[in-house]
Amino acid sequence: MAAIVLDSTITCPTCGHRKEETMPTDACVWFYECAHCKTMLRPKHGDCCVYCSYGTNRCPSMQQSGSCCGS
Repeated sequence: MAAIVLDSTITCPTCGHRKEETMPTDACVWFYECAHCKTMLRPKHGDCCVYCSYGTNRCPSMQQSGSCCGS
């Protein structure tokens, strides 16, 4: 099994600002405020968290089991 990547760069769909974050391993992140334009990001329909929608890496739960942390 591949190692789980905990770092992900989130890109704001509103202003394009990018920020590297460390993802939590024990919870989904459903809300994320862009540090630049203050837009509140929420997961896209069908995604479990903002990392799966806007990050360079999917959340640890999806990387490990392919299922959402909420299911």
